[in-house]
Amino acid sequence: SDEYLDLVNEQDEVIGKKLRSEVYAEGLSNFRVVNAFLVNSEGRLWLPRRGAHKRIFPLCLDMSMGGHVESGETYDYSFKRELSEELNIDADKTPWKLLGHLTPEKDKVSAYMNVYEIRTDEAPNFNPDDFTEYFWLSPEELFEKISQGEKTKGDLPTLVKIFYPPKA
Repeated sequence: SDEYLDLVNEQDEVIGKKLRSEVYAEGLSNFRVVNAFLVNSEGRLWLPRRGAHKRIFPLCLDMSMGGHVESGETYDYSFKRELSEELNIDADKTPWKLLGHLTPEKDKVSAYMNVYEIRTDEAPNFNPDDFTEYFWLSPEELFEKISQGEKTKGDLPTLVKIFYPPKA
């Protein structure tokens, strides 16, 4: 779907809006997204593989959940909506926390984003339109897969390094 996304300034204040297709066609990074990680009691991240039909990063490993903050939405509202759509998890019945807020300028990520975490030992009942398979991986195992040629969504390695730095 080609929804409207809010455009923001460097203070993350809304300054306009554009269609998602225009944002990507123009290579903009001043829009908002949400990402989340499911983390089990062993510290492994639930990382799904994106579907082959995805417009960007098809068949790549992805954050546990991610999506766009549509025009007029808050980060938390979008997180709850995407969590339900992608993973069939009700955020009002599941403990979660905000890990942090990142920006393209400061953190070298693709957009303004809030990153969340849910602690669970259960794999979610994910939407098969979004993902094809999943892995429970430690940060070290993820980076080993990447070194062996595994492709990931652009921000995945950056977010893992920031919030789950691999042990030396």
